Amino acid sequence: YDAGRDGFIDLMELKLMMEKLGAPQTHLGLKSMIKEVDEDFDGQLSFREFLLIFHKAAAGELQEDSGLMALAKLSEIDVAQEGVKGAKDFFEAKVQALSCASKFEAELKAEQDERKQEEEKRRLRQAAFRELKAAFST
Repeated sequence: YDAGRDGFIDLMELKLMMEKLGAPQTHLGLKSMIKEVDEDFDGQLSFREFLLIFHKAAAGELQEDSGLMALAKLSEIDVAQEGVKGAKDFFEAKVQALSCASKFEAELKAEQDERKQEEEKRRLRQAAFRELKAAFST
C-alpha cells in the first residue's frame, strides 16, 4: 500500500488501504489512526509504527470501535470459523508476503552497497587525479 515507495504510509495511502480492506474511514478517523501510533510525529506510518498497531491490538490497548482495531481484525483469522486449512492458507500467504518484503529489502541493501562502492571508487579516482595534477604542477 506504500504507493510512494518511500517506506511510509501517509494519510492518502492509509485511506486507500482501508477502502480496499473494506473498512473505509473518515478523514478525521484516518488522522486519528495515524496519531495513535505515530511515535515520531511525522504524520505518516513507518513499518515499525504499522507493526505497533498489531502489538497494541494484541495487548488490548486499542478501542474496540477504532479504525486501528478494524485494521487489526482484518488481519486476524479465526481457526474455529475458517478451519485448519483456511488458517494454513492464511499463514502461508503471510509468510509469502514477508518473504517478498525480505527479498525487496535485500535488493535495496544490495543497491545501497553498490552505490557506496561506486562513491568510494569515485573518491579514489579524484584523489589519484589530484596527485597527478600536483606532480605536473611542480
